[in-house]
Amino acid sequence: MINASVAIQVLPAVEGEEILRVVDKVIAYLKSTGLNMFVGPFETTIEGEFEQLMDIVKRCQLICIEEGAPSVMSYVKISYKPGGGIWTIDEKVTKHHQ
Repeated sequence: MINASVAIQVLPAVEGEEILRVVDKVIAYLKSTGLNMFVGPFETTIEGEFEQLMDIVKRCQLICIEEGAPSVMSYVKISYKPGGGIWTIDEKVTKHHQ
């Protein structure tokens, strides 16, 4: 059940173009989850079940460290409605991308 939506921006503590490489690894991981997601210029939004999304947020941090960042800062926005019925990514942005 989709009961949450998370927007995450990871900022690995690496220099220059290396940031893009590490962030691309995080985005590849997010895509591999099979969940509906939207990559934006500053953050990526992913939707699904709350507990699964919290595990995904944790994994994003670990990927940055595994890829050589000595530290990572992340900005996370969470929309959570336990009974379901959150606005989906498509409902929020489709009208703006037609």
